[in-house]
Order: sequence, then structure tokens, then C-alpha cells
Amino acid sequence: MFALLAQKPIVVDLSTKSEQSHDISIEVVLAMFAVAGIFLLIALIGSAIVAAAMIVYKRWRDASAPPAETQHTHIRLRI
Repeated sequence: MFALLAQKPIVVDLSTKSEQSHDISIEVVLAMFAVAGIFLLIALIGSAIVAAAMIVYKRWRDASAPPAETQHTHIRLRI
């Protein structure tokens, strides 16, 4: 136990800045915005694909439906 207490302590000087270190905070913020932009772009492309598929399906469904000669109580939207 006394042998451990007799050792010299390790002293680290925190007041001086190393030449190799640099501030990465702005790089981290820019990387976060870049990742958010990529996710937004992917969401935009995905939603455009889904919207286009819905419009094509509805037009196909309305075109293939036989014309009704009776009066309906609802209106079919031609989107």
C-alpha cells in the first residue's frame, strides 16, 4: 500500500492547447445539417413516387370502370 502512495502522480497540463487539436464543433453542426438534408431529400423522392403511383392507379381505375347509367349519390373525382 505504501509503495502505491510513494509513486509520483501523473500531472496533465490542461491550460495549453496542443497544436494538433482543432475545434470540430462547426464541422459537427455542418455534418448534422448534411445528414438531415439527405433524409429530407430521400423523403421527398419517396413521397413523390407514392403520389405518382396513387394518381396513376386512380386514373387507371376510373378509366377501366364501366360508365354508369343510373344516378349516383356520390361524385367520382377524376384526379
